[in-house]
Amino acid sequence: FVAAPEHIFVVADYSQIELRILAHLSEDAVLLGAFAAGADIHTATAARVFGLEPDKVSPELRRRAKMINFGLLYGMEAYGLGQRLEIPTEEAKEHMDAYFAQFPGVAAFMEGMVSRARADGFTTTILGRRRYLPELSSDNFRVRQAAERMALNAPIQGSAADIIKKAMVELDAELTRSGPGDAVVLQVHDELVLAVPRDRAAETAELTCRIMEGVVELRVPLRVDLGRGPTLGDAKG
Repeated sequence: FVAAPEHIFVVADYSQIELRILAHLSEDAVLLGAFAAGADIHTATAARVFGLEPDKVSPELRRRAKMINFGLLYGMEAYGLGQRLEIPTEEAKEHMDAYFAQFPGVAAFMEGMVSRARADGFTTTILGRRRYLPELSSDNFRVRQAAERMALNAPIQGSAADIIKKAMVELDAELTRSGPGDAVVLQVHDELVLAVPRDRAAETAELTCRIMEGVVELRVPLRVDLGRGPTLGDAKG
């Protein structure tokens, strides 16, 4: 993808937004503290889970922690984690047990979320949008288990979707006022791609970052990574 003549792409990507939402919803003190300190969350997780100082965390242990962090968002169990990390299920379970011991607020949140969704019949995002899950009362174990995973993920992934769409609305209104030529041309998961005149790229990037980071107030700061370039590959590289 190549920008039009005299234009440039600006890519604004929410940094680890789903894990930040997890910290907000779970109110886990350790997770909140790591984000407040601006720590690399996967390194901080690895340090906790494997009992190391952050500067002693190897790339492999950080990779394992990253898989645990994101796997939990989708209700991954020990077998699935073991398959992803190519380790025995028993070892993967030890990793998960160590994680929940170090992040008790997350463990309580996940257990409570499924129980609450089963009682209410739905989950709710931070902006109040519901996802109904009648499958939670299914007699079929596999169907019920899949619904439990959805009950864990929907408030987090749904809240991330709410936030970026709210940011798009507010950003579009600002771009309309700021002058012709700036436009949001694409949303890719947690990132927005804008096409802007080259001479306003820095100004528009700053505006985009300010709106995206301030669109909602969470217990941890939202952070946006910015990139610019004449092609989408350059901007994302």
